Amino acid sequence: MENVKVLNNDVVIPSTGIGLWQVRNKDQVETTLSHAYETGYRLIDTAAAYGNEKEVGKTIKNLVLPREELFITTKLWNSDQGYQSTLQAFKKSMKLLQLDYLDLYLIHWAVQDKFLDSWRAMEKLYEEGYIRAIGVCNFQISHLDQLISNCNVLPVINQIEYHPYLVQNNLHDYCLNKNIQVEAWSPLGQGSLVHDRSLLAIAEKYNKSVAQVILKWHMHKGIIPIPKSSNPKRIKENFNIFDFSLNNEDIVSINKLNENRRFGPHPDHFHLVFG
Repeated sequence: MENVKVLNNDVVIPSTGIGLWQVRNKDQVETTLSHAYETGYRLIDTAAAYGNEKEVGKTIKNLVLPREELFITTKLWNSDQGYQSTLQAFKKSMKLLQLDYLDLYLIHWAVQDKFLDSWRAMEKLYEEGYIRAIGVCNFQISHLDQLISNCNVLPVINQIEYHPYLVQNNLHDYCLNKNIQVEAWSPLGQGSLVHDRSLLAIAEKYNKSVAQVILKWHMHKGIIPIPKSSNPKRIKENFNIFDFSLNNEDIVSINKLNENRRFGPHPDHFHLVFG
């Protein structure tokens, strides 16, 4: 089915999600999640660093959203990495989210000399049934090589910056070969792509928005896009991508837009500044 994917541990995950970066105050979180759920989103993507886990937890309770329908992701921050501190950070996130179990826990960035210890702690939580799946964000091939060589549980996800201006083919191919699902943060390139002529032409052909074309492109490539929006109209638009398909010519044309251009920090350097 196009609306779900199966991870390497047989856990089923929705094929698109709603991101909550910069969605901070209670009213904004509640409005965003309410509209997202009504639209059809079931994958909720937050992080300790987003500062909204408490609001997410309250909203899920207040809206009486069925827990079994939701796929909730949060992430371990850099300063919490290490074995014992990971266990403590997870406990704190669960308390804020008011959850008994988590669907997906991700290491937010690869902090060298610490992420392997964090992974051991996450394996423990996974094996004890507190987490249904564990994975990583922003891991380069070198990080994944190191992790895979030392882990008992293979990561199910690598969430990376991925959009038409940053087509990370080598990393994507590596993950495919290792059966690691790729998720895309900032799949719309922080709004920088909406005026691209090639994308506008494709969007006009299908009577869709540029955002819808880009998100569909991700799905054609087997990637789970995690667009972020608190605007009800855009939330609905970003989800309504299941009623059309791009042809091979469109996909090749979009692939050619690659400029190796990042809007976020480079994974090899970010933790040195924001540890």
